[in-house]
Amino acid sequence: MRGRDLMRALTPLGWLALVGVMVLLLALAGRGLGLRWDPFDLQQRRLEVADARATYAESDAEARRLEAAGQGQQAARVEIHHRRTLAVERATVAAVTQARSANDANELLDLVRADRLRAHDRELCRLAPDLDGCAAASGSS
Repeated sequence: MRGRDLMRALTPLGWLALVGVMVLLLALAGRGLGLRWDPFDLQQRRLEVADARATYAESDAEARRLEAAGQGQQAARVEIHHRRTLAVERATVAAVTQARSANDANELLDLVRADRLRAHDRELCRLAPDLDGCAAASGSS
């Protein structure tokens, strides 16, 4: 059979199939050559979405890194504060025990010493008015 006879033998459905096969072959050959047909610019949209996701992932990773570093620093500060609190409690207990067991613990203070202690107390209240026992802490300022 010759090409001319083949062309006469094709029905309209056969012609449609032949055109479809030719378009498919051209598309495959074009893809093989690196040609792309993207009339709705879908590739660009996918690229923009991927870039946005990558940017978000990078910023999220940086935020997590900063958060972890901040938690580590906060834990160190809490540990230092806890150690100081324990040291102050130990020193306070030792001072109170020593003061209560002193020979003159039950004797009255002389006036000069009592005035000096009151002056020191007022100075402490001036420097830190929110301390317990100060006028500002008790609400009578």
